[in-house]
Amino acid sequence: MKKSLLLLIGICFTISGFTILKEKLFYVPKDWPKPEYDFSKNPLTHDKVELGRALFYDPVLSKDNTISCNSCHSQFTAFAHVDHALSHGINNLIGNRNAPALMNLAWQKSFMWDGAINHLDMQPLAPIANEKEMASNIDSVVKKLQRTKLYPTLFLKAFGDSIITGEHTLKAISQFMLTLISSNSKYDSVMRKKATFTEQEKNGYTLFKLTCSGCHQEPLFTNQQFENNGLTIDATLNDIGRMKITLDPNDSLNFKVPSLRNIEFSYPYMHDGRFKKLTDVLNHYISGIQKSKTLSKKLEVPILLSSNEKVDIIAFLLTLTDRSFLFNTDFSYPKELLLKTN
Repeated sequence: MKKSLLLLIGICFTISGFTILKEKLFYVPKDWPKPEYDFSKNPLTHDKVELGRALFYDPVLSKDNTISCNSCHSQFTAFAHVDHALSHGINNLIGNRNAPALMNLAWQKSFMWDGAINHLDMQPLAPIANEKEMASNIDSVVKKLQRTKLYPTLFLKAFGDSIITGEHTLKAISQFMLTLISSNSKYDSVMRKKATFTEQEKNGYTLFKLTCSGCHQEPLFTNQQFENNGLTIDATLNDIGRMKITLDPNDSLNFKVPSLRNIEFSYPYMHDGRFKKLTDVLNHYISGIQKSKTLSKKLEVPILLSSNEKVDIIAFLLTLTDRSFLFNTDFSYPKELLLKTN
């Protein structure tokens, strides 16, 4: 698609004294594929997006009101869980997997490291119900929301009904997450011919296309497939990946290929957060691959990189950082709303 698609143009408006200014709610960047999400079944509106933002940041979703979506998905780390190998939940419980970054979700076909969820609207159900994360259920969440002073009013503005439902709750969270588009990194500026790579970044880009792009395809920097990237099994977690969902031995140790956008800030890396640095990741692909029957065919040929070439690839990866996304106040904690009225 060659022209940006603007689904909605924003205006300045007020909710309970909370003023929000949005230029647009959703757009398809130039030369990006068509989104997977069906907007006709959940059309974006400002009121629904802002309701979803409040829900995303509100710990009311958890059993004991201590854990919000934001607890494991912080904006300044591309909505990942910085410096935490595994997700954390209520009562300081530790989850089983690393919390992935959240961005460009409208283009994703499945969710979770093993693809257990196949629709964005259903995705929040997993952490809400997970005993090691929020330890609640959607019915309990709805009852709690209904008892607040804030949410019946917000749901009335968003959906025309102050009676809160699970469907509306999930759709509102989706609406906010759909607006989390990251497409304004230096890489994007170079592709639009508005900037140029340094020689080091250019060399890194060339190497990246030769060694990494089979799984991390432009412009989303993921092929949205499930691959076994040769990690050894963590004896404590014993995570078999997608096979847990499909029960197909061919899916053993296959995990969803994550996007590399904003990878500078979304550490630690891998489904179990075992690597803290990008150099650790590259070293794994160079000398740490564990051979197995389900190893990705893309990794059957060894990757050979010199020390300088590793530095060059990392220099390129840093061009995928989108600071306008990381610090966009439209995505930030709505303190004027939650702190004053809830």
